[in-house]
Amino acid sequence: MRPVRTLVSWLTLRPIWSTLTWLVHSNLFISLSTVSVAITTAILAGFPLEALPLFIVFAATMFVYTVNRFTDLAEDEQNVPRRAAFTRRYGRRFLVAAVFLYVSAVAVAVAVGVPGASYLVLPLVVVAGYSVGGLKELFFVKNVVVGLAWGAIPLGVGYYYGDPWRLEVLFLTGYVGTMITVAAVIFDIKDIEGDREEEIPTVPNVFGPSLTRRLSQGGNVLIALAVVAVVVATSLPSTFLVVLLMNGYVMAYIPFAEPDHGPLYYGFVVDGEHVFLAAVVIALEVWIW
Repeated sequence: MRPVRTLVSWLTLRPIWSTLTWLVHSNLFISLSTVSVAITTAILAGFPLEALPLFIVFAATMFVYTVNRFTDLAEDEQNVPRRAAFTRRYGRRFLVAAVFLYVSAVAVAVAVGVPGASYLVLPLVVVAGYSVGGLKELFFVKNVVVGLAWGAIPLGVGYYYGDPWRLEVLFLTGYVGTMITVAAVIFDIKDIEGDREEEIPTVPNVFGPSLTRRLSQGGNVLIALAVVAVVVATSLPSTFLVVLLMNGYVMAYIPFAEPDHGPLYYGFVVDGEHVFLAAVVIALEVWIW
């Protein structure tokens, strides 16, 4: 009976793993993650949920990460060969779709007069600086660039609703930016061999995976303490303490970050931290707040 149960379990789980892997390799899941940041921002800051800002965030993310798949193809051949194979097979189709979505988002934003629409050129700047301009070759700089890019999402949501300097928006801008910087450092653990081949200095390459995990965990704890301090010291509503659940989520996955873990760990578990937070915020908004 045991072989039968194993076979049934394998047949049941295989389609799920295949679907999740496809979502990760296609950049659809990472785009869902950035949309989750926009949703969390809108709910916590008290903005009405609208489709347009979510579409803009989704389109910009698809564009940036799809272009990055091509510029990082040589490294992916070493670090994530299955993702590289996916890019070679389907990448051009997704690139065409990503460019179309991005151009459409810019056109719509300009046409309807979205505040701060001119800032939609920033994805081009990120692509140029990170993938072409050599920022990823500077120690820790690429992690900070990724953090700043994600941190711009709450600020962009604030611009869309005409209130970017609200305390709630600024708090989430800083929180998302620092938390993604920590996640970006953890992400580099899987790329150690390929980054060494390409002579790209990263925190895991310089300090090793073990110390990288400890440093990342320390950063995660410091961010959590800063959250509590800001809520106590300012007029920020106590509901913002909900973000500490994501710190707990990050605390749980950091110890398991190893170079040999596959795309579902890094691309789904790590990148899923903001999907997790958005789901919690939505649930609390519906049932409690």
